[in-house]
Amino acid sequence: MIQIFILKLLVSIIVVVGLSLIAENVSPKIAGILSGCPTGSAISLFFFGLENSPEFAGESALFNVFGISASLVFLYVYYQVSLYTKRFVILQSSIYGIIAFLVSIYLLQFLSTMPSYISVVISVLMVLLFKYLFKKIDDIKIVKKAKPTLLQMTLRGGLAAVIILAITGVSTLLGAKWAGLISAFPTTLFPLLLIMHYTYSKEHVHSIIKNVPTGTLSLILYALAIYFAYPSYGIYTGTVIAYGVVVIYLIAFKFINTMNSKKENLNSAFK
Repeated sequence: MIQIFILKLLVSIIVVVGLSLIAENVSPKIAGILSGCPTGSAISLFFFGLENSPEFAGESALFNVFGISASLVFLYVYYQVSLYTKRFVILQSSIYGIIAFLVSIYLLQFLSTMPSYISVVISVLMVLLFKYLFKKIDDIKIVKKAKPTLLQMTLRGGLAAVIILAITGVSTLLGAKWAGLISAFPTTLFPLLLIMHYTYSKEHVHSIIKNVPTGTLSLILYALAIYFAYPSYGIYTGTVIAYGVVVIYLIAFKFINTMNSKKENLNSAFK
């Protein structure tokens, strides 16, 4: 039990600190795309399998797909509140975002008895909707980078660890359905937003939020792969298979984007 606890701490700290460094040294856009990919949910589902059973985690993964819609609602509410709030912006954005997430998963659980493909359709439509709603947000880079101290880096990792430990700890007590829904909470993205908001500005946070839906499609594929792979192959091989599916998606996404860019450049040349 102690070993699992330490492993949770290490994994969560590495992921969130890594994403914050990518946002600072590469761009918030890339950090946003990677945050939408399987990070927090992947950690939660893996530990569900480790602490309970591959079957429990596999069943949770299906409900996790439903919960993805709630995580996007969380981001939208955080974004909107941060736009119009003048005082205690981080606190209010966080509180209203969490409330929106909880209300969303409560409503989504009524749909959980429907065929599994319904969850996929709903989640994909929600991804497309929020991608459209976020499209006017500017992509900005961090010009003046902060130099985090060892204490600040420790606090970043500690914040992430507390959130992930709380989510995985509570979820497993509630059964596979609620575990899956709650595990969709952006456990690694949320602390990243808090870190970036506190250290830089809400505009940098918005740039991260804008790009999350792009990576979220890979999270849907990951959860579906877990649903099929964990019960059949176990959590270790199943995780490798699921990430293999994600890699294929990301390669295809990059290829399509590159081809579209070349096509646009070619069309511009002939105008």
